[in-house]
Amino acid sequence: MIKVLLADDHAAVAEGIAALLKDVFQIVGIVHDGRALLEAADRLQPDVIITDITMPLLNGVSAIHQLTSSRPRSKIIVLTMHADRELAVEAFRAGAAGYLLKTASGEEIIAAVREVMQGHAYVCSLLTKDLISFLIETRSNTAAGPALTPRQREVLQLIAEGQTMKEVAARLNISPRTAESHKYDMMQQLGVQTTAELIQHAIRLKLITV
Repeated sequence: MIKVLLADDHAAVAEGIAALLKDVFQIVGIVHDGRALLEAADRLQPDVIITDITMPLLNGVSAIHQLTSSRPRSKIIVLTMHADRELAVEAFRAGAAGYLLKTASGEEIIAAVREVMQGHAYVCSLLTKDLISFLIETRSNTAAGPALTPRQREVLQLIAEGQTMKEVAARLNISPRTAESHKYDMMQQLGVQTTAELIQHAIRLKLITV
């Protein structure tokens, strides 16, 4: 039986998804933040990971980046409320195999799991046309904004969650000086002057919600 790990910061949502899937797949675990997802994926070795995007400590896209390196055999499906073509592209670039909205039925989630296990990508029908249009547009537009590294995104999320630079450093097991360096580099890349402007960028990236 296919082993599935669920990650969503809303316990009721995660439990609801588990109830929809438990008769078809083996639910090996449910976690509620990105750090817990990394630990559980390593410990439980799921075949498929179904994760939200907006989660505390480490958001879904950053977690996908790390999972793709540490657990390349696990297929990752994003299940989110964000019907955002740019976010979907970012998730696929990070290594996701599927992208679904939380309005999806249990049957569609089951179908997505089976598709990705066969080596196929799965995109919900509401986003398919938008996603194709966006990919065509980006091929002819090379003036994309600056891309943050996975570590920079982690630092940015923790700053946006209200943690001090000392707390950020402790959470990421780096020195406060290194954390400050990441913050300065991001401000330079993004052309912003204040922490508030950095947090606004985090909101645009959906690293946090307001």
